Parts: sequence; C-alpha cells; structure tokens
Amino acid sequence: MAIALDLLVQLGQMLVVLALAPLLTGYVRMVKARLLRRQGPPLLQPYRDLLRLLRKEVVLAHSASWLFRVTPYLVFATTWVAAALVPTFAAGLVFSHAADMIAIVALLGSARFLLALAGLDVGTSFGGIGSSREMMIASLAEPAMLMMVFTLSLLAGSTQLSSIAASMQGSGVGLRVSLALALVGLIMVAIAENARIPVDNPATHLELTMVHEAMILEYSGRHLALIEAASHLKLLLYLSVIVCLFFPWGIAVSGQGLAAYFTALPVYVLKLAAGGFLLAVFETAIAKMRVFRVPDFLGAALMLGFLATLLLFVSRVT
Repeated sequence: MAIALDLLVQLGQMLVVLALAPLLTGYVRMVKARLLRRQGPPLLQPYRDLLRLLRKEVVLAHSASWLFRVTPYLVFATTWVAAALVPTFAAGLVFSHAADMIAIVALLGSARFLLALAGLDVGTSFGGIGSSREMMIASLAEPAMLMMVFTLSLLAGSTQLSSIAASMQGSGVGLRVSLALALVGLIMVAIAENARIPVDNPATHLELTMVHEAMILEYSGRHLALIEAASHLKLLLYLSVIVCLFFPWGIAVSGQGLAAYFTALPVYVLKLAAGGFLLAVFETAIAKMRVFRVPDFLGAALMLGFLATLLLFVSRVT
C-alpha cells in the first residue's frame, strides 16, 4: 500500500511540474510587466502559445536530417524527467534514488548537446552562432554546477536530493559562508542556463545577442511547442533545485500520509511564486551584458563554487 501511494505521488509530481511550468513563465512575465508599468500578457498566455503551436503545421528545411526531427521530443523528455526527479513537495519517494544531482546535470547536458546539434544540422549561420555560444556557456556552467553539488554533498554525505534536503533541515547545519557562496553561484548558473537577463534576453530575437533562440529559429509547429515547453520546465527545475537544497522546509516525506502531501503542495507553489517574483525584480533592475562578458560572469560562479567547496572542506578538517 505504501509503495502504491508513493508511485501515485510520484506520478502526481510529474504532472504537477508539467502543469506549473508554463504558469511560472507567465507569472514572471506578468510581474515584469507590472514592474515596468505595462499591461503585459495575461498569466495563462504560455498555455495559449503552446496550444497555438501544437495546432500549426510543421515546416522543415530540405537539409534537415532525422536528428533535427527527433531532437524536440528527446529534449522535452529528458528535461521533463529531470524536473520530475527533483523533490518538489514530496521527498523519499520510489524513484528518489535516481534523484541524484549528478544524474540531473547529465540529463540537462544531454538535452543541451542535442539542441546544439540540431542548431548545426540545418546549416544556417544563426544556428551555428547559437550552438557555439551555448557550448561556450555550458563549458563553464556545468563545472560550476558540479562544484555546488560537491559543496552540498560534503555536508550531507550524499549527492541525492532527498538526502541533501533532509540534511539541510537538520539543526547541525547552521549559517555557513560556504552555503551562501554556493547559493549565489547556483543562482548565477540558473540565470545563464535559462538564458535570462543579464546573460540573454528571452523576449528579443536580436541576431548579435541571442543564444537559445538562435538554435531554434528553424523549428515550427509542434516541434517548437515541445522546445518551448522544455524551456518552461527547465526554469521550474532550477527554481525547484534551489528551494529543495537551500529552503527545504515544508517538503513532505514518504510515509507521512496524504494530508502531508496536500499541505506541502501549496507551500511549494508559494516558494515558486517567491522565486519567480525575485527573478522578475532582478531582470527589471539589471541590464543585459555583452556576450563576451558571459565567460567572466560564469567564471565568477565557478570561483564561488570552488571557494564554497574549499571552505566547507577546510572547516570539516579543522
């Protein structure tokens, strides 16, 4: 009975992240518009955009190979699996052993690699520019992400998200400089990975500055809908990772019953709302940087992760 309940909650978690991802994107857009004193799009506009794209016909270039056609499905599937593995409102479920930070980084890296190949597949100049910039960002973002993982795994003794969340709720953690550095570095990586300001501007299609949009310019119809849905899931994934690792309070643990799960779900939604609001405020208050400044930005995140790991390791030794 307990295993069946865990499977049901795991399935519910997969559906929750899929349903909330476009809502989170629409919420961030709405808050940004309100901060700029504009009306902006409605809250449910991302759902309408996805439905409109699903109804449209797919237009393919003559030079597109089978990889170009398959990539949207693989990118969406890997991103959805990674987002569903992160403990959102419940931890310690049946597949919690697979919710490993290294595995999640590998899934996101696979999706990025496939999307970069698809950008190069058609042979357009914009696709090549976007793919090369994406790989440049990934070469610094992934090591920085792994350094944050090492920092938290040293503290929790595991790379599993459920174990780290349980360790962070313990009384022995306290306030640590290393955790603050890891949090700032992880936020910087999340901004770069989701192509947000100041690294990229998701609201524009300027040829000289765009990164993510350049790789998907040749997509249309349901293919573009799947890629857009994957980008929504990726934003929710990083916010879920941040609140799970650094603000794990309110997460229900397996075996507590349905009442605990129904109580933890609104808490998770409130955490997402707070994270989305802070993201909108940050993007409104800061300007986009030049593309050639992005390595410095991610290099700072890598150094923060290295310092966090070093400080935590030294404090453990002493």
